[in-house]
Amino acid sequence: MADPRFFKKAGPFDLKTIAAKISAEIRNDDGSLKIDDVAPLDAAGPSQISFFDNPKYKDALTQTKAGAVILAPSAVEFAPEGAALLVVDMAYPSYAAVALMFYPHVSAAPGISPAAHVDPSAKLADDVTIGTGAVISAGVEIGAGSSVGPNTVIGEGVMIGRNCAIAANVTLSHTLIGDRVIIHPGARIGQDGFGFAMGAHGHQKIPQLGRVVIQDDVDIGANTTIDRGSGPDTVIGAGSKIDNQVQLAHNVVIGRNCVIVSQVGISGSAKLGDFVVAGGQVGIAGHLEIGDGAMLAARTGVPSDLPGGQQYGGTPARPMSQWRRELAAVAILAKRRKKKSG
Repeated sequence: MADPRFFKKAGPFDLKTIAAKISAEIRNDDGSLKIDDVAPLDAAGPSQISFFDNPKYKDALTQTKAGAVILAPSAVEFAPEGAALLVVDMAYPSYAAVALMFYPHVSAAPGISPAAHVDPSAKLADDVTIGTGAVISAGVEIGAGSSVGPNTVIGEGVMIGRNCAIAANVTLSHTLIGDRVIIHPGARIGQDGFGFAMGAHGHQKIPQLGRVVIQDDVDIGANTTIDRGSGPDTVIGAGSKIDNQVQLAHNVVIGRNCVIVSQVGISGSAKLGDFVVAGGQVGIAGHLEIGDGAMLAARTGVPSDLPGGQQYGGTPARPMSQWRRELAAVAILAKRRKKKSG
């Protein structure tokens, strides 16, 4: 059970309501069973719901005391007698959706802290939450169900959609945000990009006149920095997930449902297609394109365009199979050299 000091729980919900949320087929129950929490298979009790997705935990499924279990059709035969079942094609994502029912991102009661500053020209929906010390500047618009954490600064003209969760100590400027976006503490978004006209007598700063556009269902990690465009916009596509301490430079375009892991750096004007995955500490040079579905191993260095649909590793990036052969060849050479020198 989640610690109630830190996590505010909603519910209970009946099984029919939960099943409707995830489009599940109910078995072994008429839908009236009341569920008051989520829990792992080995810890769940009769009023809790769990899930089964990994064959490694088949024994835990057969022995679970959970009142209900989310699972795929192929796993139904392993479920214990008496447990209500919610049968879905993909158990883990469905469980995530159910967990969010009980533990929504925005858990504080709606309201504006008297210690916040809200400009009179800002437009806030009635059920918005604004934390202590937050600054909401002129012309800001915040949609229904969204929250802004303590000491966060929302710059002039920023637009935030519905059901967004902007954490503490975030700064937003020159940014348009869609619905259901989560921004974790310390993120800096919309500041001017690192653009200079370099010359023998000094470096002239170039005005950064673009924006940051963050589409629906994006998650942005703590202390990540996203610069606004220099003219074109910096764009984060719908459903993309960005980890902590990532740097996205001006004019970068991230496609839909990409996963960018911690400490990745993407240089200006690079474009990533849809469903691209970049492992930790990947470095991507500017003005290049990475195709849909490309997967980059941790610490890969990308100096040129990469076709989609492949896995890459190494510096400079090359197809994963080639990189592994090269590593194996180096290991063999090192072993031979060691034998000769011994």
